[in-house]
Amino acid sequence: MADREKGGFWVGTAAALFYPMTLLGRRDYRHAERIPRRGGALLVLNHISHLDPVVDAVLVHRNKRVPRFMAKESLTRTPLLGKILVESGGIPVYRGSSSAGDSLRAAHQALREGKVVVIYPEGTITRDPAGWPKRSYTGAARLALENDVPVIPIARWGTHEILNGYDKKFRPFPRKHVIHSVGEPIDLSAFRGRPLGAKVLREVTDLMMAEVVDLLSEVRGERPPARTATEDGD
Repeated sequence: MADREKGGFWVGTAAALFYPMTLLGRRDYRHAERIPRRGGALLVLNHISHLDPVVDAVLVHRNKRVPRFMAKESLTRTPLLGKILVESGGIPVYRGSSSAGDSLRAAHQALREGKVVVIYPEGTITRDPAGWPKRSYTGAARLALENDVPVIPIARWGTHEILNGYDKKFRPFPRKHVIHSVGEPIDLSAFRGRPLGAKVLREVTDLMMAEVVDLLSEVRGERPPARTATEDGD
């Protein structure tokens, strides 16, 4: 079994804070062994609650890796959480600004250095009332195609029942069931080597999120309404 990836002081601080927070829910990890123990990997997840990064970080850390989150730049300015995000190797995302390219360059570098990068292609918490993913941004597809690393889809469900980001309700009791279902690496061989135009990036983005939705459908025991996973976004 691989040794634990070294994280340093701030990763240890995050672990000390985040592990107890996951006790708010009953953890259910399905196929977590599919997270690579060595080398670069891109983890692609849906986004339903502000609690997601906490439980997702613990999932990755329990599998002996250090997660590098791509997160909105505004989060880096929040007390403590912002400090932890930056100092533990997080990658601020500057969307719609001259610094936007810097985010992808930092993510590319992390993958090439053999790190695990965690991305929510939706960019923010879904606004779908039923919690299905919305149409996603294409940055994740560019990362996936420009780096020869496993792209792992992961569905997570249940965090929104603890902390709902839109009605601001915090419901810790009774304890909720929080499920992570980790998929097999996505086969992108049909797209590699093709020019990275808008059409290819959209196709790959939709493919990645379709894999996430399939996992989410299995967890929830239901299928999303038609077109839900391709609404909004750009």
